[in-house]
Amino acid sequence: MYVKKNFGLKSILRFSGGHIIWLSVWAFGTAAIYEFTTLRTWMIIPWLPLSVIGLAVAFYVGFKNNSAYDRLWEARKIWGAIVNSSRSWGAAIRSYLSNQFRDENLTANELHKLHKKIIYRHIAWLYALRSQLLIPTQWEHVNQGKHVAREAKKRMKHWGVGLFNDEITEEELKSFLPEDELQRLINYKNTATQIIDQQSQDLKTLRERDIIDDFRHMELQKILSDFYIFQGQCERIKKFPLPRQYGSMSFVFIAIFIFLLPFGMVSEFAKLGEFGVWLSIPFTILVGWVFLMMELVGDYSENPFEGLGNDIPMLSLCRTIEIDLREMLGETELPEAIQPVNDILM
Repeated sequence: MYVKKNFGLKSILRFSGGHIIWLSVWAFGTAAIYEFTTLRTWMIIPWLPLSVIGLAVAFYVGFKNNSAYDRLWEARKIWGAIVNSSRSWGAAIRSYLSNQFRDENLTANELHKLHKKIIYRHIAWLYALRSQLLIPTQWEHVNQGKHVAREAKKRMKHWGVGLFNDEITEEELKSFLPEDELQRLINYKNTATQIIDQQSQDLKTLRERDIIDDFRHMELQKILSDFYIFQGQCERIKKFPLPRQYGSMSFVFIAIFIFLLPFGMVSEFAKLGEFGVWLSIPFTILVGWVFLMMELVGDYSENPFEGLGNDIPMLSLCRTIEIDLREMLGETELPEAIQPVNDILM
């Protein structure tokens, strides 16, 4: 998540600077052909049909960008719900797991160990879920053609998960799960799902030991069910892309528009006089760049768990929840909150 109020010129050029080069070559080449060859009569496109095409493309790209933003915002709302339910889970575990229904009381230390075990396992679930959501899908940029994949990896390094230690999740799981449990759970295809199932099995054991009653068992199980719902919602966004007939065709339409754009520009600016043809070049670049940026913004926003700078800041949210829950346990040696790097909070 980009946290600076505005994008600087350097950031904009890093994001789209390469495209300005070929836009400039195309605009200059068209103007030169128009000026120095006899093909000018074949290169004139009336401005009215070109403007109609541009208007249609703008509406289409606007629809795509709205859909991409909806996916991004829905993902953020899901993680906001995870934050709230995680705090509720920690508070409920500490208040519900008690000696109230037991004939033989557990010691305060034994209760604290139970609280810690279950709360720590929940923190492990958070990091496991984040890790699973960052596994690239077939349609994400890092799995595309050579140039797109190469650029995506560069962006990950400068504005994404590459800004942070790749071993964060592995280290966190080792910290919050017992060794035997860790080795068993990480071998499942969906570790996050099995961690919640392990929580459910522990609740069953706690009920059998009369550490919780039926009502508290059901209330805690309901919170676990909410975690399953949130995980499923994240997986739906991750594993079902913005329909490609919308995501891909906007690129095709913009390519057509940018291809035709200098033919309309050069003929219009030629009416201004001797240097009008050359004046068309910067305006062609500017208009083409605006449309191209609209496409890129939507394209890099539609996958909110891709590991890039537009992602939901899952690592930061996991760390926030971790700090809150460990403070509930009375711990004072806590990790620092995740800070932005290169104006990106991951």
